[in-house]
Amino acid sequence: MTKSQLIEAVAARTDLTRRQAADAVDAVLETMEDVLSRGGEVALAGFGKFSVAERAARQGQHPRTGEAMEIPASRAPKFTAGSNLKQAVRR
Repeated sequence: MTKSQLIEAVAARTDLTRRQAADAVDAVLETMEDVLSRGGEVALAGFGKFSVAERAARQGQHPRTGEAMEIPASRAPKFTAGSNLKQAVRR
């Protein structure tokens, strides 16, 4: 499902226009992005939890040359599915 399709689905399930649904979806995504960029987490009961995973610096290999290289520490978004979502996917 694309963002456009998500907006259409939200508009179809609510009394919102397509533009209002687009604004609502954008507001939710921007809010989640803001919280995660500050290192926080977003927990949606039954659906799941979005958080930030800290990855330590480590040694790796350059894929073309095979040379050893240092991979710097980084932060990455992480999603953990909630129980309701897990059950819905199992069906």
